[in-house]
Amino acid sequence: MSLALLFSPQGSQAVGMGRDLADASPAARAVFDEADATLGWLVSDTCFQGPEARLNDTRQTQPCLLTTSVAAFRALEERGSTAPAMVAGHSVGEYAALVAAGVLDLPAALRLVAHRAELMAGAHAEGGMVAVLGLDREAVQAVVDGVARPTELVVANDNAPGQIVVSGRSEALDDVEGPMRAAGAKRVVRLPVSGAFHSPLMADVAEGLADAFESEVWNDARVPVLSNVIAEPLTDAGRIRALLSEQVRSPVEWVACVERMVADGADVMIECGSGAALVGMVKRIAPGVATGTVTDRATLERAASLLAERAGATAS
Repeated sequence: MSLALLFSPQGSQAVGMGRDLADASPAARAVFDEADATLGWLVSDTCFQGPEARLNDTRQTQPCLLTTSVAAFRALEERGSTAPAMVAGHSVGEYAALVAAGVLDLPAALRLVAHRAELMAGAHAEGGMVAVLGLDREAVQAVVDGVARPTELVVANDNAPGQIVVSGRSEALDDVEGPMRAAGAKRVVRLPVSGAFHSPLMADVAEGLADAFESEVWNDARVPVLSNVIAEPLTDAGRIRALLSEQVRSPVEWVACVERMVADGADVMIECGSGAALVGMVKRIAPGVATGTVTDRATLERAASLLAERAGATAS
């Protein structure tokens, strides 16, 4: 068995996330306590009780997702489950992957994600993102190329076959729905985000992050971390840091990340965090991979059982 741990993206958040894990696992509870103390506001209350409007504010969403994802990882780790061979996170989830791999400690990751969230929340309010369902990446790219300049509109997330996200200026996004539908898209959905994330419009955010990164301690990874930007496994702290600052203005190459993990031997993938968005993507990208989630005590038990069964089968 070769295990890859995945960490949830923005958009996965839900009021109540992490509460059951914190009640069931001392290790998970300790993560929430550490987040509360580090950031000086009650991350735990926002995760457990909301309200939804507060949780959906990017400035709260990103630290809350990081905390919940690391708490889920710690709960699984506490069970003595097999250590991962590799880790990956989607967008903000990559910071949780870095904690799991030992590149950043939790307080450093929390400070950086809180800063990232502030920068992103204040950047380019006139921009946004649109999910295009039912077209492959090449078809979406062809429409984008015909609608706007690369500085105004780009493919931002290659999430799964037939699930592509486009990011850019609002006026360019307004012009894209008709051509996408004409090209065969089943749905074109404006996403509830505050800016043109993973596009060139995030250049100032990337520069601000690079500056903030200088103030934290970075370690080489204990296990490879898949970079969203280049879809390659990395262990060198300097390379990880350089690409992480670029991540916010670069496409999330999630399909390529999953394909690379499979090529490197991953046959079990467990999503730690909130919901099952990444597991859903994996099922479309690599249907032969066994999957699970850790979001509450029931899924924790199922994930631990899956890993024990797979480890036993490998040993025999």
